[in-house]
Amino acid sequence: MSSPAAEVVRLLTVRGETVAVAESLTGGLVAAEITSVPGASQVFRGSVTAYATELKHRLLGVDATLLAQRGAVDAQVAAQMAAGVRTTLGADWGIATTGVAGPDPQDGQPVGTVFVAVTGPPQAGSDASRDGKTAALRLNGGRTEIRMESVRSVLALLLERIAGEHTGNERAQDTERNGGF
Repeated sequence: MSSPAAEVVRLLTVRGETVAVAESLTGGLVAAEITSVPGASQVFRGSVTAYATELKHRLLGVDATLLAQRGAVDAQVAAQMAAGVRTTLGADWGIATTGVAGPDPQDGQPVGTVFVAVTGPPQAGSDASRDGKTAALRLNGGRTEIRMESVRSVLALLLERIAGEHTGNERAQDTERNGGF
């Protein structure tokens, strides 16, 4: 069975689409996971590691008032990060991670509080992007485990969204490649 990152690269390659990553608590791990897959250069546009809160506003366009009121560990912040990186880096899909890996709480949120988000390409005949999806996670474990589970979770959310956009062609090409019917 292939890894989630390999499946992301495969599906996006078949679809001719790209992805960009905005990371906070994962500090580049999502980008590293995707780019570890051979052929990732066909689909990976780039990433922004906006670890500092003000960079989420300056580089990704997250609303400054939202950041001031709720802090960086928030579902809406994650959604705006995903949308911002998609626009900034010119990708079809944007994904984002923000949260608290520890050892201390942040913005009033306990260690293990994580938000991951995905936003997709515009609908055919529309300028608006498809509704994004955000997931709230409550993770246990140490800093390393929380960060790695955040990587797995955002890639799983992206796969779920891509599958929701499934055209049927991905399956046909995969079957041909594997010698099936």
